[in-house]
Amino acid sequence: MNLQPVILSGGSGTRLWPLSREKHPKQLLALDGGESMLQATARRVTDVCGSLTVAQRLIILCNEEYRFITAEQLRDIGLENQTLLLEPVGKNTAPALTLAAIAAVNQQDDTILLVMPADHVIADKTAFQTAVESGLDQAKNGAIITFGIKAHRPETGYGYIKMGEAIADDAIYAIDRFVEKPDLATAQMYLDSGQYLWNSGIFMMRASIWLRAIKHFNPSMYTVCVQSMTNAKSDCDFVRIAKEDFSSCPSDSIDYAVMEKLNATTDLGIQACVIPLDVGWSDVGAWDAVWEVSEKDAQGNCARGDVMMENSKNCLAMADSRLLVCLGMEDAIIIETPDAVLVTNKANTSGMKQVITRLKAGQYKQTDNHRKVYRPWGHYDSVDSGEHFQVKRIVVKPGGRLSMQLHNHRAEHWVVVSGVATVTRGDEVMTLQPNESTFIPLGVKHRLENLGTTDLEVIEVQSGTYLGEDDIVRFGDIYGRADA
Repeated sequence: MNLQPVILSGGSGTRLWPLSREKHPKQLLALDGGESMLQATARRVTDVCGSLTVAQRLIILCNEEYRFITAEQLRDIGLENQTLLLEPVGKNTAPALTLAAIAAVNQQDDTILLVMPADHVIADKTAFQTAVESGLDQAKNGAIITFGIKAHRPETGYGYIKMGEAIADDAIYAIDRFVEKPDLATAQMYLDSGQYLWNSGIFMMRASIWLRAIKHFNPSMYTVCVQSMTNAKSDCDFVRIAKEDFSSCPSDSIDYAVMEKLNATTDLGIQACVIPLDVGWSDVGAWDAVWEVSEKDAQGNCARGDVMMENSKNCLAMADSRLLVCLGMEDAIIIETPDAVLVTNKANTSGMKQVITRLKAGQYKQTDNHRKVYRPWGHYDSVDSGEHFQVKRIVVKPGGRLSMQLHNHRAEHWVVVSGVATVTRGDEVMTLQPNESTFIPLGVKHRLENLGTTDLEVIEVQSGTYLGEDDIVRFGDIYGRADA
């Protein structure tokens, strides 16, 4: 029986603003300057399960808003042609897992699902592999297993799992109960007892067992998910879940929908089990957690980018676009991006929810996208703008092609900086070398593409009465988009 990795990559993680945005969530961030958390998770499940029989393709659930950068990040680490299920709306983890289980059954009858969020850190991959292997027999025999993290401090930001009786050599336990995020005194009691584990959100079970459980406890969710997958459409690398069906799906978590109910009933004969993990786990849920898991210097500082530390200790500083100097700081968190800067300290990171609420209420554009916006053909960076102009730096990867389009309210000037541009302007097709330029009048059909083998970089100057991204009339697009 194959082991089928399933990665849940649908969250927004706005507590890591300003690096994390609604359309560029935390799992897509490279917080250590290397791979993103999504890439690290995907690599982990393919590396960790090396001695096991693993399905050739990962199943990844992600929001359709960031489908292209998700696929691109996977391709960057050599994982092409994966199964990407696009959720048209977020409905929490139980429907996401149900969609994945249906996809797994459709692909290979029945299999063991190893389900995990994309935005967690696990330092000890060997210990994780050992834990997975220890639970395989129980999963094959019909148990639903979760992995609980051995608590190292009285954490109030996590839910907990109370262990019941040992099932197999003190490596697997029955679940006594799930408990909500506690206050500090209760968390300390949990820690002192040694009976409670942090809830990691990592699960393992046969696909058919999960479908039987969700059909029993939430038949309407099961029915909607089956219908949504029946009407799903394949589109390039993606499987688009039918929005008209999925929008009516109940929203619930794996824990609430199934796990908390399993041991309270004997109707199904499915046991809920937990395997304790001590693997250097973190959900990296806030900036203080990022500092906690990051490599630090002798003064306890973690610096990313062009950062100078002077007489400072236990700080986290990240600079994206300019020099950042920290003088006489302690326990500070300073995150710089081209369009927003966060300054706080580690004790106040729990207040990010209120900040995001205020930003959304004020309709700040910094809640949705970065200044750099990723597209399937590459990306663009909005360098400058004014009342009637906007300047963008456009990078088109080899083989990339923008859609054939026109604008009703703006004209555009294109200057090639590097690479070779193939430009369609009306009935004319031209090739532009570096330092050459062209003008696209208002209302004229046009397209930019890169037929070369290196990146094409273009400076675009827009001018007109309206410069919004929705001023696009699209006539054809190789990526199947109706949006930008």
